[in-house]
Amino acid sequence: MFITEEDYRVVIGENALKVVSQASGEIRDNAELEACEEIAGYLRPKYDTEAVFSAEGEERNRLVVMYAADIALYHMIAAMPQKMGSEIRKERYERAVKWLEGVQAGKIIPDLPLATDEDGTPTGDLLIFGSQKQLRHNW
Repeated sequence: MFITEEDYRVVIGENALKVVSQASGEIRDNAELEACEEIAGYLRPKYDTEAVFSAEGEERNRLVVMYAADIALYHMIAAMPQKMGSEIRKERYERAVKWLEGVQAGKIIPDLPLATDEDGTPTGDLLIFGSQKQLRHNW
């Protein structure tokens, strides 16, 4: 998976992680997949999400890892009976979504690989403009 056990320790305390981790492995795997897909939905128009999520270790973008862990924890806690600690998880989830919206709008530019076509030309939200040759009406 894209998120490791050590990645969770950055965004949640060790004791809280043990409590959340007691959810079934299936719920955790689903939450991680949902988090990656949610992030990919924001990044896909401009960035190569396959390359982003196939990166391993230090090659991964630390901010994407942190927000993926936040979103996955939010989904895992939502699946728990008492939704313990849901306030802080909701705040961190909303912060992650706000960051992703900023990336999608082009206000935030993360260090991620751009989506390219077969020729290696960047695809996605490219702005191409031009104009006609200037007219000169000298009488």
